[in-house]
Amino acid sequence: MTSKAVVKCDKKWRSVALVALALTMWQAGQASAADEPDLIFRRSTVFKWLSPNDKLATYALDDPEVDGVACHFTVPEKGGFKGWLGLAEEVSDISLACRQIGPIKFKHKLEQGDDMFRQRRSLFFKKMQIVRGCDAKRNVLVYMVYSDKLIEGSPKNSTSSVPIMPWGTADAAVQKCGEFIQ
Repeated sequence: MTSKAVVKCDKKWRSVALVALALTMWQAGQASAADEPDLIFRRSTVFKWLSPNDKLATYALDDPEVDGVACHFTVPEKGGFKGWLGLAEEVSDISLACRQIGPIKFKHKLEQGDDMFRQRRSLFFKKMQIVRGCDAKRNVLVYMVYSDKLIEGSPKNSTSSVPIMPWGTADAAVQKCGEFIQ
């Protein structure tokens, strides 16, 4: 191959790579924008002189399929220039707490272990997931958060339970989660 042919081929592949990257970023933005949790607060954990600090961020999220349940989770957010550009791979340390915040109403039948929320934790390989299940014997909703990696799994996880209780005097009929899980 001549040097002109190599340069021409190299430019072609650069264009293809840029288009593929733009499509990937656009799809990631679309997916996460639909289900964005509410930021409650951030707290700096590692000071950096010229770039953003490392932080812990706490978010709130209502269960989209079960009225009356909210979850709060805390995730580390990488600072530095890689974190600022969105290129840093986030660690898997995520804590979770879910609570009943009103009368619990199931919108429809659910699968045991359904995804309640999913968020990317790195550009390509890692994602955080909150899944929901039902302990029918105790009438308790169980939520688990974990972070997985396409190449190697991560055992880090956190679990929270929400006992389904009456909410005030008007909510005498407590639903049974076992009736709504397939």
